[in-house]
Amino acid sequence: MPRSRQWILEHADELAKGFEAYEPRSGDERDVAEYLLRRAAISLAESERRLTDAVAVARESGRSWRRIGEVLGVKSAKLDPVRRS
Repeated sequence: MPRSRQWILEHADELAKGFEAYEPRSGDERDVAEYLLRRAAISLAESERRLTDAVAVARESGRSWRRIGEVLGVKSAKLDPVRRS
């Protein structure tokens, strides 16, 4: 669960105690390949969200679908899924 910087500072002593008392268990390890796959999937989802947001801004500022496709280096038909969202 994400925490704010302020929350971390307020709970620093408690967190430090938890880190110092931590004893690794065999089930704590993550498979590297699975970890990399998960990070790649998260990165892809974030990139897709940023692209969708950028297209929305471009459309709101009057860019045509044709121009957006040119800037992205794709044919207008490839933008059909984005148009529908």
